[in-house]
This record gives sequence, C-alpha cells and structure tokens, in this order.
Amino acid sequence: MNIFEKCESNVRSYCRSFPAVFHRAKNSIIYAESGEEYIDFFAGAGALNYGHNHDYIKQKIMSYLDADGIAHGLDMYTSAKEKFLAKFNEVVLSTKQLDYRIQFCGPTGTNAVEAALKLARKVKKRPGIFSFMGAYHGMTLGSLSITGNTEIRAGAIGTLNHVTFMPYPYGFMESFDTIKYIESVLNDVNSGIEKPAAIIFETVQAEGGVVVAPIEWMQRLRKLCDENDILLICDDIQVGCGRTGSFFSFERADIVPDIVILSKSISGYGFPMSVLLIKPELDIWEPGEHNGTFRGNQLAFVGATAALEYRESSNLEQDVKVKELFLKNFLDRQISPISENIAIRGIGMIWGIDLANFGSTLTKNITMRCFEKGLIIEKSGRNDTVIKLLPPLTIEMPTLKEGCSMMEAAFNECL
Repeated sequence: MNIFEKCESNVRSYCRSFPAVFHRAKNSIIYAESGEEYIDFFAGAGALNYGHNHDYIKQKIMSYLDADGIAHGLDMYTSAKEKFLAKFNEVVLSTKQLDYRIQFCGPTGTNAVEAALKLARKVKKRPGIFSFMGAYHGMTLGSLSITGNTEIRAGAIGTLNHVTFMPYPYGFMESFDTIKYIESVLNDVNSGIEKPAAIIFETVQAEGGVVVAPIEWMQRLRKLCDENDILLICDDIQVGCGRTGSFFSFERADIVPDIVILSKSISGYGFPMSVLLIKPELDIWEPGEHNGTFRGNQLAFVGATAALEYRESSNLEQDVKVKELFLKNFLDRQISPISENIAIRGIGMIWGIDLANFGSTLTKNITMRCFEKGLIIEKSGRNDTVIKLLPPLTIEMPTLKEGCSMMEAAFNECL
C-alpha cells in the first residue's frame, strides 16, 4: 500500500483514473516520476487554459515573490489587486462595454456560486432559484442544490431546498420549446411553482456532457428574465476565460447576464481564485456580508493580470478558432465515422464524444487506454458516457495532433 492509499481519504477521485505520481509539468505535457510523459487534454478541469507553468505568467509571479510582495491580504487594498482591477477593466469590461462591479469571493468557484445565490435572493427578496437539468455548479450545499446529478447530491440529505430544475435544450428536449415551458410555469397560477429570484445557467454544460446552448435559446432566456423581473446568472467557471474563443462564453449570443461567475482559469496559473461580476444596481451587499479569509489571493491577482497581458499580445482568441476548426474536422472525419452511434458536440476548445449508446464501460476503457498511451483525458455527462476534450488553449498544434492520434488509436482498439 502506498502513502496515498494509507493516508488520503477515500474521497480522492482523479488519481484513480490517472494512477501515476506526477512531479513536473510544462505547457501541455505532464511528467511522472516514472519517466513517462503525458499529453494533457484535461487542463486541470479547465483551470489551466494557459497551460502548465506558462513562461510569461510564471516570470511575473516570480518577480513579485522576489520583491517580497504581499502574499496574503484579505480584502485590503494592495498593489497586486489594483493592477488586476485596472487591467481587467481595461481589456475586458471597457473593451466589451460591460458595466460590472467586481467581487472577490473565496478561493473556489463554488464559493462564488454561493455568493451569487445569496445576493440574488437578497435583491429580489424571493428564495427560489431555477436551474437546469444536467447542470453542474459545485459541491457546497447551495451549489449542490442547483446541480442536477443525483448521485453527488445524495450526500446532502434534506438540505437542498428552494430550487426548481427546468429542461435544458438537450436530447429529446431539443425538439421541445423549453423557454415556452418556463414561461407557462411562471404564468400558470396553478403550476405550484413560485417565481424565482434568479435563473442560473451554463452556456455549455461541460460536466453535463458538453452540451452547447443554442444562441436563440440564450437570447430568449435573457428576454424571459427581463419580462418576469428575474435575475439571469451565468456560470462561466469552466467555459469562460477564452475557452469558447471569446473571453466570456455568452458573448456569441450578444446578451449581458445580471451576474457572471468566474473561477478556474481566471488566475492564469492554476491558483485558487473566484470572481463575481455584478451589475452596479445589484451590488447591495453590506460590508463583510459575504467574506472569507482567502478572498484576496495576491498571487492569483498577479497571475491573472499577466494572463490578460498575454491575451493582448498573443492573439489567443484567433488561435483558439484555428484549433477549434482542427478539432471539429478531426472528430467529424476520424472519430465519428467509427460508428453511427457516436455523437460529436462542442465549441472552441471544449468538445465531447458522446458514447451513451454503448454504455458507460466503453468510455472508461477508452480513457484508460488513452492514459496507457500517454494521454490524459476525462469523462463527463450522464453516467460518464461522454469523453471530454479540454486541452490548454495554448497547446502546440503538433502536440494537439499527437494527442488526437493517440485518442483515435484508443477508439479503434476499444470499439
């Protein structure tokens, strides 16, 4: 028995899929102590959009540490925070003509989700929240209450209240007018469902199986919220920060949510950080009403500022479009023809290969075979029947092609 099995809790998860001891990583390659090298199609579950130990971001962080910069600052004014706020306002908010107040929450995305739910209820003085079937928003109680997976909800017995799940445009619901259904629920005095304070949604249900919401659907959802005095919350934790191409994933629909949740890759380097973007009129918090000891991660501010600078200088958005086209063509031409029962979905640099028609064993076998070949890739979706491609946005094209070839070989061997 190794030290991990001896000392670490049974709750450990990803190490069961990728049983190696890793000690170093660079760009899109992770190195194990055994000497094996692995191409990363997982990117820290979306926390490493800029890859591992990005040179420019790393240098900025090291310079800050060498200068004995503030490492911990609660929510006090610091130079690191000042520079991030100025850069974020300059290259993201002002450029996109968005007017948001910025709230720094606890280290992880789920804390920002909790803050969003708390604030929405405080503003509207209504307890209810509408979420969507297939949604994933986090593992703390509030976030879990709006997450659809019944298996992970099972650990929170009797505490997941005031949430109603609405159908997402997926599967048999694609031919069903889900927005019209929500409207009828809100307008029917006998529906038994009260008007919520907010509707929270993902433009791409990543953990839900890489389900991409149609543009018209998002626009109608925005209109529905406006007409019914309901706040619209966009959870952009996994598919924001450039994952779909533009910085925010909702930009393609030309809508402006009332509240936006960011985490994962916002720090640029994998440091814990979460942010809530709030329309100014909704910022009715009392001082300290939602706080936390680590709500001002100074190294994350430095990394986030450097990441935004890198985005400016590198034309990353166009680079993602090039890689998106490659991935789409590869999946359509090399993977989809393997079987008519394979479905391909995706946008930008998040893609899903749906193998639901084969059962959950096949996805496990394929991802295990990929790992044996030197490729780290994960499963998602209902019953883990979707293989999810989530490489760093900065992955080199030859490495991206090599990883795809490994995956194709694993498919041909297992299917």
